[in-house]
Amino acid sequence: MVELRKRKPAQEPAAPPPSKKTSSNPIKSAVEKAKAAVGGNKPNGTTASKVTVGETISLDGFGGEIETNEGATTSLKKLVDESTNGVVLFTYPKASTPGCTTQACLFRDAYTHLTSTGLSIFGLSTDSPKANTTFKTKQSLPYPLLCDPSGNLISAIGLKKAPKGTTRGVFVVDKSGKVLAAEPGGPQATVDVVANLIKEGKVGGGLTTAEAVKTAAEEAPTSAKEDIAPAAAATDEEPPKMEEPPLEHEVSKEDAEAANTAADVADSAAKLDGDAVKSTE
Repeated sequence: MVELRKRKPAQEPAAPPPSKKTSSNPIKSAVEKAKAAVGGNKPNGTTASKVTVGETISLDGFGGEIETNEGATTSLKKLVDESTNGVVLFTYPKASTPGCTTQACLFRDAYTHLTSTGLSIFGLSTDSPKANTTFKTKQSLPYPLLCDPSGNLISAIGLKKAPKGTTRGVFVVDKSGKVLAAEPGGPQATVDVVANLIKEGKVGGGLTTAEAVKTAAEEAPTSAKEDIAPAAAATDEEPPKMEEPPLEHEVSKEDAEAANTAADVADSAAKLDGDAVKSTE
């Protein structure tokens, strides 16, 4: 007797994979995609803040702590406090590279002029103290180079380039924390920004020479003020007028007439004498 094999029951078709949920609002979905495309690839902490020219910033804790090329810890607030009229920070991507060398040397060559109004000049990058010291020594730079490896200060002044780069630019702040300049630019352009601030009288409060002298006098010690006061008063007085010497004798009208009559008589006598001489010849 032949055995019949039992057929296996047919397998049920696999369930289809769950479909992706679509947004009920296509506009909202498009906006979310756009946001992701613009900012989704930036790591946290690399987005530079934006400072505005003319605003007054709080210097306490601004940008955190940084190092000088000599390894000393400092901050923007400390640099501003130690300056006479404010601080210039020019940023550069990498020490000892061609563009950065050009920029640093331009600030070197203009150093005397740019600091004549009381501004303090500093270079700022993410380089190490060793790299910046080599750069400073090789190019004979007269100003310190600041090291900001974390990029916190560079980001705070709006010159951070994502993810870890630095945008070449310049930032100027006065003693009160007022931002005078904050912009990217090429090597020469960054120097020109500072030079134009000086030319326009926007550095140092724009004091005139007279106001500067007055301020210096007010800030001088008491003993110095006593010496300054007579000198200042002397400059305001008119020079003494030369007095005409007094006449030894004032001639009256009668005396003048008598003198004229005597002169006429003398002339007549001289004429008569001349006629007498002619008649005897």
